[in-house]
Amino acid sequence: MLEILSFPIISALIGIIYGCFLVYSVLSKPTGSEHMQSVAKAIQEGASAYLNRQYKMISLVGIVIFFFLSWQLGLLVGIGFLIGSILSGAAGYIGMNISVRANVRVTEASKKGLQSGLTVAFRSGTITGMLVVGLALLGLTLYFLILKKICISDRKIIEALVALSFGASLISIFARLGGGIFTKGADVGADLVGKIEAGIPEDDPRNPAVIADNVGDNVGDCAGMAADLFETYLVTIVGTMLLGSIFFKDKIKDLMMIYPLGIGAISILTSILGTFFVKLGKKNNIMGALYKGFIATAILSVIFIGIYTYYWIGFKCPYHNIDEITFTGKNLFYCVITGVVVTGLLIWITEYYTSTKFKAVRSIAEASKTGHATNIIQGLAISLRSTVLPVIVICFGILVSYLNAELYGVAIAATSMLSLSGMIIALDSYGPVTDNAGGIAQMCKLSKEVRETTDALDAVGNTTKAVTKGYAIASAAFGALVLFTAFIEDLTRFFPHIECQFYLQDPYVVIGLLIGGMLPYLFGSLGMTSVGKAAAAIVTEVRRQFKEIPGIMEGKAKPEYGTAVDILTKAAIKEMIIPSLLPIAAPIILFFVIYAIVGISQAFVALGALLLGAVVTGIFMALSMANGGGAWDNAKKLIEEGHFGGKNSAAHKAAITGDTVGDPYKDTVGPAINPMIKIITIASLLLLAILSKSF
Repeated sequence: MLEILSFPIISALIGIIYGCFLVYSVLSKPTGSEHMQSVAKAIQEGASAYLNRQYKMISLVGIVIFFFLSWQLGLLVGIGFLIGSILSGAAGYIGMNISVRANVRVTEASKKGLQSGLTVAFRSGTITGMLVVGLALLGLTLYFLILKKICISDRKIIEALVALSFGASLISIFARLGGGIFTKGADVGADLVGKIEAGIPEDDPRNPAVIADNVGDNVGDCAGMAADLFETYLVTIVGTMLLGSIFFKDKIKDLMMIYPLGIGAISILTSILGTFFVKLGKKNNIMGALYKGFIATAILSVIFIGIYTYYWIGFKCPYHNIDEITFTGKNLFYCVITGVVVTGLLIWITEYYTSTKFKAVRSIAEASKTGHATNIIQGLAISLRSTVLPVIVICFGILVSYLNAELYGVAIAATSMLSLSGMIIALDSYGPVTDNAGGIAQMCKLSKEVRETTDALDAVGNTTKAVTKGYAIASAAFGALVLFTAFIEDLTRFFPHIECQFYLQDPYVVIGLLIGGMLPYLFGSLGMTSVGKAAAAIVTEVRRQFKEIPGIMEGKAKPEYGTAVDILTKAAIKEMIIPSLLPIAAPIILFFVIYAIVGISQAFVALGALLLGAVVTGIFMALSMANGGGAWDNAKKLIEEGHFGGKNSAAHKAAITGDTVGDPYKDTVGPAINPMIKIITIASLLLLAILSKSF
């Protein structure tokens, strides 16, 4: 077994070593003037203070869950939960710490030109990407190897790996939601008072919330996204391994359980190769340079996964059967291609709806000329419309992969999508770094040429962040289907005497669908309310400082930046708890309520239907919010570039209002729904395992 699993272990270590090499490369770059360093230090201190307090709160919840799982399902399950939690938290924490140190270096590098700034920014993003996939694959493979070595049953192995996924998911939803509340509370508060009321530019050092805004970019978009995609990557591979253990027997079972680990291993290596393709061309197209890296990674992944599939499984031997359906390694390779194609299409569609180059964003900017209301109406229209093409692509991917290898094929397509996470996270983490770099250039009043360079890098960063959110949400749809299949199979295995059929005429199916469909709306409402409360507190504080500290507007007095950071830290920690626990509590409450009233069969039916309802409405809500928020943001950017009236025009003020509405859409609620819909299913899987010992 060690020989077989050595490839993913070595590949993961190579990814981590490459990430460490880039850490040295980025941190060796100059940090600029003392003023630049002092601003960067303030951002570092604020981000570290927030994340330390957040992780302390998460640790308390995690310790309780660890002891509960160890008590109910055994110590190995509890250890799996700890491994997932610790590695997910480490990936986010390390990524954030690199991000807050790379920002000032990008600003300084931008003095030398666009290519220099792009290189430092992308390398800093690549660090997070390599650490996320490297730590995830290494932790999963090593724990799987240990579990195999101690000769426990396959069922116990899977329970421990599901718990590992649960640990990663718990960190993810806390990081996503808490970071989102912090960053958007700061962003909305800073914009409402600074831009609209005081009429000062974005990232103006006179704004007391400006440091908090820059801190938020890192704790939300960097630490939050790292934990999010760490969880999605891990959950999808574990789900595929789980289906491999369910659908296959004997030697073929081990083959199919290890296959997704090999896909992940290959893609780490191809992602490293892909980073060397990120270079500007003659037209200085930044997005084009980043896309070169993604396209190279995707093509190389398909080629090498094809070779791996040929030698590991074979293209001709038709001996793999699921429900009397025969397929070969060639069919699995088609599923891999499907996953990669779906990823490419989703990236292109997301860019279409969120980039300033296309009609969707321009229509919102143009609508801003007639007022705040028309901006919001058009933004809502675009956000709703933006769900159509992604869902069609997702359905296409599910259909093609299912026809090739049924539900295991769908899982392989999802795995191939997530195998590109190293490069995708690099594109995403590039965003907050360049955003901060632009803020530092503005606060330190650097030359117009430097500011133009950082603005160009930042404008692309908005699109890469939007693209990554769409990718994460869509992959969650595949992952949720995989996990739901695992839930049904486990239900049949654990409770063979209970007949569970899902018919729409069954009132318990309808109840489950409605309750599950309601959960993303309730979750979204709680998240939006939390951002509103945090933003209101910042608005009050910024107004207080403008009023009570003489000389701020003249630049003669320094605002109390730390006060704003502290207010947001307390608000985010407090507000994230209830929404984050909702997806854990909801399936448990529904099951026991229906069980107490009617019986166990109806309770399981309602629980299964709840999972489907949450996935369906959750995917639409998440896509709509992420794409709509990105479109609102870039519509504002487009006007600030001089179109439709330019800065300080009536259209600009309307666009700022739209952007403040879109901020919690794209950076708080939308992305947090992604881990939410998976946590519901993972919690249900663990609930089944616990119930199997009592019924």
